[in-house]
Amino acid sequence: MRLLLALCCSVFSLLGISQPHEYYMMVGSYTNHIEVYKFNTNIGSANLVSTFTGTSNPSYLTVSDNGKFVYAVNENHKEIPGAVSAFSFNKKNGTLQLLNTTPSGGDDPCYIDVDATHTWAAVANYSSGSLSMLKINADGSLQPLAQNIEHHGYSVNVTRQEQAHVHCTIFSPGNKYLFVDDLGTDKVYQYHFNPTNETAPLSETDTALFDVPDGYGPRHLTFSPNKKFAYLITELAGKVICFNYDSNTGRLQAIQTIASCTVGDPNERGSADIHITPDGKYLYTSNRGKANDITIYRIAANGTLTELGHQSTLGVHPRNFVIDPTGKFLLVANRDTNNIVVFTIYKSTGMLVPTGVQIKSEKPVCLKMFPVQ
Repeated sequence: MRLLLALCCSVFSLLGISQPHEYYMMVGSYTNHIEVYKFNTNIGSANLVSTFTGTSNPSYLTVSDNGKFVYAVNENHKEIPGAVSAFSFNKKNGTLQLLNTTPSGGDDPCYIDVDATHTWAAVANYSSGSLSMLKINADGSLQPLAQNIEHHGYSVNVTRQEQAHVHCTIFSPGNKYLFVDDLGTDKVYQYHFNPTNETAPLSETDTALFDVPDGYGPRHLTFSPNKKFAYLITELAGKVICFNYDSNTGRLQAIQTIASCTVGDPNERGSADIHITPDGKYLYTSNRGKANDITIYRIAANGTLTELGHQSTLGVHPRNFVIDPTGKFLLVANRDTNNIVVFTIYKSTGMLVPTGVQIKSEKPVCLKMFPVQ
């Protein structure tokens, strides 16, 4: 009997039934390089594996589902055009190899997402107020710009909303739609997505799916793991808008608005990023400006949020953060203090506790994590 139990345990181990404990973490930055770390979720430690040097301002990254390809925006403008770079990633030794770089179709690209079929990349060009679609080749490289859509309009904040400013392009669960947050026009746009259309995969509409209250400044959108809800962080007003999400129609129905940040300039709170734990129990937002903290919420069964508290990021300007795939740790990228801070997530309460681990990194602004194997 003991031999049988031992054999069963060995088989389960070989089958990989337990969750992996080692993940790659990529760090995008306002520098000329991308860092690659290995993060151990058993102890919350990170070790630098490699650094790719020679890509300008890789401020936002996305990784293919299989971990073999990485895409980075090159957040440039005017004299140096905005661009997108494609990389292959060697999972055995943790190194990046540049495949190609192509124009993004606008200035200051700040967000990129890849669709579920891995055939299209959607890019947000902030300063141009436009979004671009680039076809992905079988080898992971990018084709030249296929479709570019310019937004027009403005809103009430004369310094930040003088024109359209596209800040997020995210494919919906089910891959039927592309949602686009426009900070400048206070709108969340919805586009129908057809990956088989080689020249115009997005169907344009003249009206926004959802009008955000004036001066809110929509920044990032995320969907709940059960795909029933969506959550929008607004940069200027420092609010989170909660939605019911209809996956058949792509319709967003607002059900709650709750504060993320209540300190600093009421017209420019500086809220930035938003993520949900893998079990769908907790939601977190980051706030820059005067706050420099993480706001913690519990998610109810009906999708509404209850604020649980705040945690200092132990740094300045937390533009981005990531929750590891096991849900044990939250890591914050503090741009202006050049540090990435590791926090333990208490699963019973959702609260964050610093582990004492801090990673020195120059101007970190994007963290992405995926399995080593």
